[in-house]
Amino acid sequence: MAEYILEEKDSFTVLGFGTELKSHYTDYAGITKEKADFWCAVIQNGTLETLKSVAANDFIFAVNEAVNNKMMHYAGVMTEKSLPEATRVIQFPKGEYLVVKGEAKTSEELSNMLTGIAFGQVLPEAKDFAYVGGPNATVEMGQRNGLVFGEVWIPVVRK
Repeated sequence: MAEYILEEKDSFTVLGFGTELKSHYTDYAGITKEKADFWCAVIQNGTLETLKSVAANDFIFAVNEAVNNKMMHYAGVMTEKSLPEATRVIQFPKGEYLVVKGEAKTSEELSNMLTGIAFGQVLPEAKDFAYVGGPNATVEMGQRNGLVFGEVWIPVVRK
C-alpha cells in the first residue's frame, strides 16, 4: 500500500472559483482534460492571482465536491475573506483526514498523482477507515529542487 498518514485537522474554509465536470465519474481521461482546461483558464484570466490576493497562506487548493448531484471542481485558497465573484465558500469539517504527500514536475501532475494514489490505492485497501463524501482537495504547498510539492486531504471516518 502507498504511504499515507491519518491526520486530525481543525475545520477550515476554502474560497473557490469552480466548474462543473461533465464527464462521467468513471471517465478518468475526460475528467483530467476538463480539470486541465479549467486550470489553464483560471491561470490565464487572472482568477488564480485574484484568489491568492486574499489567501491566508501560500497553499493552492484543487477541490472536488459533489454539489446538488453535480461533480464540481474548484481552484481555491484557504481564507476567511470573500470575493464577490467567487463561486463557492467550501467548508471542510473538523476531523480525521487521509493525507498522502508527494512531489511532481507540475501542479497538474501532482494533483493527478496524489488523487490516483489516494482513491486508486489507499482507500480501496483501507480496512480501518473510509471516505464517505464531502469535499476533498489536493493542496499545492510550494516548490523545491525544481518540483512542485503538496498533499491530498480527504476526510475519512473510522470503520
